[in-house]
Amino acid sequence: MTSSFHGMWAELRPIGRDSGSGGYRRYAWTGADTDCRAWFQAQAESRGLVYELDRNGNQWAWLGDPAAGDAVVTGSHLDSVPDGGAFDGPLGVVSSFAALDELRARGAAPAKPLAIVNFGDEEGARFGLACVGSRLTAGQLSAGKARELRDGDGVTLAQAMERAGHDPEAIGPDPERLARIGAFVELHVEQGRALADTPHAVGVASAIWPHGRWRFDFHGEANHAGTTRLEDRRDPMLTYANTVLAARKKARLAGALATFGKVGVEPNGVNAIASLVRGWLDSRAADEATLAEVVGEIERAAVERGERDGVRVEVTRESFTPVVEFAHGLRDELVKLLGEVPVLPTGAGHDAGILSEAVPTAMLFVRNPTGVSHSPAETATEDDCLAGVTALADVLEGLACR
Repeated sequence: MTSSFHGMWAELRPIGRDSGSGGYRRYAWTGADTDCRAWFQAQAESRGLVYELDRNGNQWAWLGDPAAGDAVVTGSHLDSVPDGGAFDGPLGVVSSFAALDELRARGAAPAKPLAIVNFGDEEGARFGLACVGSRLTAGQLSAGKARELRDGDGVTLAQAMERAGHDPEAIGPDPERLARIGAFVELHVEQGRALADTPHAVGVASAIWPHGRWRFDFHGEANHAGTTRLEDRRDPMLTYANTVLAARKKARLAGALATFGKVGVEPNGVNAIASLVRGWLDSRAADEATLAEVVGEIERAAVERGERDGVRVEVTRESFTPVVEFAHGLRDELVKLLGEVPVLPTGAGHDAGILSEAVPTAMLFVRNPTGVSHSPAETATEDDCLAGVTALADVLEGLACR
């Protein structure tokens, strides 16, 4: 198990890594994504697994008959956020292959089909919508809307898929595939510090907080930075800046999270007052009522400040995922198989959360000593990663081999 984990990690680690930041830029339907997909296919075929690329660009590696039903599936994703860390997503995929190697070393014989999956475009870094591959499969994203998603250069998802050799006309819901899955277990590096100060290398997820993304458009008036009096300006940057501060305050008071992490400015000149500022809000909370209240208060603060600045504010909800309570029966089975382990919620979204409406899903978290994620500083120790592989192998053996 140790040698197979190290070998896979060493092969995958250089793909899509930026030499300057040290982070990863594995965006959907790009060259780095193609290289990651080739790596996945090679891992599947080297183990004698049946390889599939489904209609939505998700990759599958099957041990046993894919059509038999009641399959136990594990895996995660290989794409990244801009300058993301090495572990978010890939740890789950590498650990899945390593766990299968461990099962074979134990002589365990699955009584059910066993599969490893790499879901495409989980992070949404290129087209702005997370979990595209799993959303399409689960019918939570229409094929028409998906094909029209655009990246920062105006390239549509359909065009990007065509350039990568995949047919965008084929995308859409895949209920037959989901009906063949009896359980999906996703291993992921923890994106926080809940495990960091405990003696446990692995935890089990209880729930995913509701979360969403909203685009705030601040419409002002372009003008000359050197000749326009302050009192004559309609500067959307002021409204945007005030809204960023308001988001922090509203979230803190509600015990929620709110982040403006992406911004676009037009015309984006050093000596020009902006005509338009676009800011993207990511917000999450323990329950949907709190989330709705926080986002509503941020919007009200933006509009009120905009009225003072002569700036028009428009808010568009681009995505929303309701609270996910992982299947209690499957979650409890994982705890039983692993012994006394922490059970904890998370504010991060995952493919397991998207699939939970159609398939019993569960998650394992591997301890992150710093809690840092979506950054090159994201990490996990070798011992904890191998403990995660062992835990996943124990879970797969319990679910598929008995």
